Amino acid sequence: MRKFLKRLVKRRLAERMDISDSEIGILFSRNSCVTELTDEGKLTSLIQSLSPTMGEGKELIRFGPEGDGGYLIPDDLKGIEGCFSLGVGKVSGFERDCVDAGMEVFLADNSVEKPVDANNNFHFTKKHVAVTTSDDYMTIDDWVSMCLPNTKSDLLLQIDIEGAEYEVFLNMSNSLTSRFRIIVAEFHGLEVLWSQPFFDIASRAFDKLLQTHSCVHIHPNNCCGSVQRKGLEIPRVAEFTFLRSDRMTRPTRVDSFPHPLDRDNTANLHMALPRCWYGPR
Repeated sequence: MRKFLKRLVKRRLAERMDISDSEIGILFSRNSCVTELTDEGKLTSLIQSLSPTMGEGKELIRFGPEGDGGYLIPDDLKGIEGCFSLGVGKVSGFERDCVDAGMEVFLADNSVEKPVDANNNFHFTKKHVAVTTSDDYMTIDDWVSMCLPNTKSDLLLQIDIEGAEYEVFLNMSNSLTSRFRIIVAEFHGLEVLWSQPFFDIASRAFDKLLQTHSCVHIHPNNCCGSVQRKGLEIPRVAEFTFLRSDRMTRPTRVDSFPHPLDRDNTANLHMALPRCWYGPR
């Protein structure tokens, strides 16, 4: 009787969530929490809103190493005073290139003692950036105010903090968001956008960014593959580059990926940006 009831529950869940018996079996076998599926139309709309565009006269350049830790950003750096880098990894090539471009670099991470590379223009704070300020945590607004207390200049943000990026963006003040001329962020767990509760949170973070910025580039991280469902392919992890919209003149959609400067993050099989992220609407 117990096995019969379990099969019945699986079948009813599969019907309600509009997924196959094999997919519901995977959920049970991984002890996953079953949630309502995101409406396909809402998810498609979010993906389309993030389709990269580029303004007239703007080009992308690569900062950082050839593999992981390198990012494509617009060649629009004049006047940017500082780079704020959340998450200190094993390489600091991106931050070194920011120094070479004339920026002061501010780094934060409570999981390491200091950056791997020593540089007189690196200013490190041993705290995580989060939604409150305490001994081990700080908000991004408090961090920027502490580092640059008397300026209103444009800034650059680079963020790779393993899934905590959503709360950082949602907690960031509108005035500070607008100070970041360029934002480079690695977003994690994107396949969970099919889960309605996660979609509600993540989509708000993206919507907030899109109020002031335009997505100019997406690079899927080939570390973790992708999930395909209902004609949509979603990379589990992807790097997004945003440029403040007031820096864009006559933007047009980017229709060719990968960019010649893109590089795989790992030795895994190459993964191109799925067509649904930049194809015809």
